[in-house]
Amino acid sequence: MSNTIVIITLSLLVMLSPFLSRVSRMPVVVVEILLGSLAGYFGLLVENELFKIIAKVGFLYLMFLAGMEVNLKAFGFEKSSLLRRTVIYFAMLYGCSLALFYYLDLSAVYLVAFPIFSLGMLMALVKEYGKNEPWLALALNIGIIGELVSIMALTILSGGLEYGFNREFAFVLGGLFTFLIGFVLFFRGIRILFWWYPTLKTLIMPHEDSKDQDVRFSMALMFIMVAVMLYLKIDVVLGAFLAGMFIATYFKHKTELPEKLSSFGFGFLVPIFFIHVGSTLSLEAFVDPKILELALFIATAIIGIRLISSLVAYGGYLGLKNTVLFSLSDSMPLTFLVAIATLGYQANAITHDEYYAFIVASMGSGIFLMILIKILYTFFKKGETT
Repeated sequence: MSNTIVIITLSLLVMLSPFLSRVSRMPVVVVEILLGSLAGYFGLLVENELFKIIAKVGFLYLMFLAGMEVNLKAFGFEKSSLLRRTVIYFAMLYGCSLALFYYLDLSAVYLVAFPIFSLGMLMALVKEYGKNEPWLALALNIGIIGELVSIMALTILSGGLEYGFNREFAFVLGGLFTFLIGFVLFFRGIRILFWWYPTLKTLIMPHEDSKDQDVRFSMALMFIMVAVMLYLKIDVVLGAFLAGMFIATYFKHKTELPEKLSSFGFGFLVPIFFIHVGSTLSLEAFVDPKILELALFIATAIIGIRLISSLVAYGGYLGLKNTVLFSLSDSMPLTFLVAIATLGYQANAITHDEYYAFIVASMGSGIFLMILIKILYTFFKKGETT
């Protein structure tokens, strides 16, 4: 019976969220998270394997779509000055995090959490505002680099907490770097193969495709990469992300493919993921003063170090308005922050209250920043037209 209720509830929430978004003028992601929280509170969405599996697939699909935003042949920084600014940005970001870690004598979980990146909410912004906005285009590029670094940081933290800094941890870490080197070599090999046999691209994804061969190949590649990550004991997010990068890099002739895959993802799988995130939050945590105080500190630290780093690195490049929007858009590591909190709590590296504080901070800041970005974006646009 619980599965029946979950399926019906999910179907109704996915269908209703766009209408409620238009009525409330809130971003649809915010509506989905809030609806998930309410449905979980009233017992309409209970935690079961079916719900968790579908939500996990939705998250992996979201990361796959994020990877499809990266064309390695075109990816990069056109100006060397922008590359320097990016190095400064990450140096400032991790420098500020390290300073907070040492000054406040925090757990290693915080050191990884403060500069963490996640493209989940950023992809929702891209869907809403498009990639032509300068602050969002830069945020996407920086977010891609940051997510790759974050995946490695998560893998290192996970191995360190689970195995300790011993031979097993070194094995997991070595496996990660070996895989990354192997994947780079694989990319180069495929590039040479397609250069010698260019017809292979159209054989895999023909121009005239009545059997949706392009979608089938994309889905197969994503799940194969996820399976490889499971075998190597590496975060499966990396596999989905790299699969999307592969499609975007070598199959540019399928111009309609990104739209086809995006429509399915944001129309069905991705909303289920955001609804699931909302359903996992205990609403009582929002009224506990201790948890709220710690959550406010975590959220302020995440936003603050990005705002400082952005102003130092990109203030002269983007201008004040776009720099503020850029820093806020990269300050919503919702999914990875939840993952870090779960890892830390399971390894007894953080307390139960700290765990809830991370969850509240990730969700609360995500909702608050999505709304704030919409308000600031509208305000700045009106200022430009007057």
